[in-house]
Amino acid sequence: MAPRAYWKGTLKLSLVSCPVVLYPATTAAEKTRFHMINRETGNRLKQQMIDAETGDVVEGDQKGRGYELRKGKYVEIEPEELEAVQVESNHTIDIESFVPSDEIDQRYLNHPYYIAPDGKAAIDAFAVIRDAMKDQERVALAKIVLTNREHVMAIEPLGKGLLGTTLRYPYELRDEDQFFDDIKSPKITKDMVELAGHILHSKAAHFDPSEFKDEYENALKALVKRKASGKKIELPEPEERPSNVVSLMDALNQSLKGRGGWRKSARSHPRRTTSRHRSTRKTHRSTARHRKAG
Repeated sequence: MAPRAYWKGTLKLSLVSCPVVLYPATTAAEKTRFHMINRETGNRLKQQMIDAETGDVVEGDQKGRGYELRKGKYVEIEPEELEAVQVESNHTIDIESFVPSDEIDQRYLNHPYYIAPDGKAAIDAFAVIRDAMKDQERVALAKIVLTNREHVMAIEPLGKGLLGTTLRYPYELRDEDQFFDDIKSPKITKDMVELAGHILHSKAAHFDPSEFKDEYENALKALVKRKASGKKIELPEPEERPSNVVSLMDALNQSLKGRGGWRKSARSHPRRTTSRHRSTRKTHRSTARHRKAG
């Protein structure tokens, strides 16, 4: 049985529409979380709002919202004024256009949702929209209102359903130039690039998220389990940091140590290397849409 829907409404493509439901595609329920507690009593602590200037505790009826115009100067916004500018939801996912999936900059991808038909009567129209998108290999761009804000959503087929991912607005992204402009362009030899390229080929794989292991989360769970059972916690000795490798060429060669003569292998099997490279690129393209939405 599917969990409770996060949103219900209508998916609309021109004059074709069908009732749909949205479910969040991600969850943080399994992450280990801690609460602040009183060490003396073991009781959980409760936070209070404090006036930054007077230090007085502020009660609920005294709390308000304000926008900082300049340091320490705020303009107060009344609840009814805020409600007046909020977008009222019409509970419709209105598809406006279809774009090639590789044109969507991954930095714009925000929160993913599963979209499913709402009831048996919606299945036919839902399947038509989904299968048409599969044939065209394009991603739909639609508008949807969630929590009083209008979002642009990218929609694409995923198995028997659809995957909708809200997109960030341009003002939410930082310009990469301010971070990359100071990166120098050193002279790198062809041998270095070839060595690095061989390391990449030797580590070629397929995208398999089941192999992702959250070591920190696992360590947290083990820590809590041992602590709760009364076992002593042994603190590990700090690891020594490895010394910096002075020569980049030495680092590349050491990375390949024990893998055999790469030059001989590359020259004796040029077609097989090219084929593997093409296969890797093809795999990358075939999983790109799923990786973007995830």
